[in-house]
Amino acid sequence: MERDIATTPFGSRPMSFALMAAQMEAKEIPEGKAADKWQVYRNLCEGKSIIGIGDRSLAVLAGLLSCHPDDELSEENGLIVFPSNKQLSLRSHGMANATLRRHLAALLDCGIILRRDSPNGKRYARKGRGGVLMDAFGFSLAPLLARAEEFQAAAEHVRADTRALKLMRERISLQRRDIAKLIDAAIEQRAAGAWQTLWMRFREVVDRLPRKASIVELEPFATALDTIREEVDIALKSFMNATNLSANESQNELQQSDSHTNPLFESEPICEQARGSVGFNPKSQEPPKTYHLELVLKACPDIADYAVAGISDWRDLMATAAQVRGYLGISPSAYGEACHAMGPETAAIVVAYILHRAHHINSAGGYLRALTEKARTGQFSVGPMLMAALKAHTSRPDSKARWLERFEATPMPAGLRICASVGSIDMKRRCYDSCSA
Repeated sequence: MERDIATTPFGSRPMSFALMAAQMEAKEIPEGKAADKWQVYRNLCEGKSIIGIGDRSLAVLAGLLSCHPDDELSEENGLIVFPSNKQLSLRSHGMANATLRRHLAALLDCGIILRRDSPNGKRYARKGRGGVLMDAFGFSLAPLLARAEEFQAAAEHVRADTRALKLMRERISLQRRDIAKLIDAAIEQRAAGAWQTLWMRFREVVDRLPRKASIVELEPFATALDTIREEVDIALKSFMNATNLSANESQNELQQSDSHTNPLFESEPICEQARGSVGFNPKSQEPPKTYHLELVLKACPDIADYAVAGISDWRDLMATAAQVRGYLGISPSAYGEACHAMGPETAAIVVAYILHRAHHINSAGGYLRALTEKARTGQFSVGPMLMAALKAHTSRPDSKARWLERFEATPMPAGLRICASVGSIDMKRRCYDSCSA
């Protein structure tokens, strides 16, 4: 049987009311109470900030627990451990004796362990017949069993705070990413709004964010970012409602194609009305002329190679041009501006011309934007461009069929021949030009 815990320490160690309170609490352990010693230790490690104990002291406690023969703490199994300083030092990762004594004192001050000193201050156990433990002097682990629920509550509190802090950091990270990208997109699309002011406010909040902070310190930053995000959303919604932007590029192109119910350039008044509907003054531009689809395809025949089922009307030409502009590296915004400034039919003709002259144009997107700027000021007409392409095409001595015959007769490496045979007309021409040179 285990005796009552001694009320006074050995030698010159003083007695205190805190020590008496800890001893009394250890004596009031309910009968039959038991706890897994390593679970109690894990809870104590997680709640160490609340309990007020350091990690080095916990390493010494782990050494003491390893001296307990059972995994379960209970009065029936005994709660006194009596390792020597040398053995405890080895089980505490080789801790020096002076450091070991300091952390044992910290464990005692926190009320995590208690001393049960022998008359001479030594740690030992007295066994009876048959090796039964009769008495032991050393360190009592009774406070661990008595305060097991307290340690569990402390661990759960720390885990809840950690989860809340993680969620707060995720909230701030998401707001930082969304606000930065939304403002960049708004500035790139030239949307109306005080974007520079919002950006400066956003950077001011982000630059003051601390690297390590508690949830209470981060709450004002999260609130400020929420306010900025709300203002960004309101400005973007107003801009999108005003411009009636489509959600994706393909829908935008189809909407532009379908917006003209009569795309065949039947008369000048119809063309003027179509151009006036997008906000451009027809008087500032050259009066539109009538161009037959056959004339366009004859001047710029390359675009027909990219049509799925051929080009039989203006709708097919515009749909094919919308597809070809991606192959040429023309951005959706550049093509959309061209459609608004020139009209979708004229923009399709320009794309067909750029495709026809692709070998001579370094930047298709930059070329189209330059023509768009001229169209906005009334300095661009597609007629001379179309006539020049038609003249260059009809002045060729060889027809397309004649050129293909000459291509087949041109000697070239086997690998290049296979690549050209499965490629488009542009691929065949590049292969032919490289071999002819």
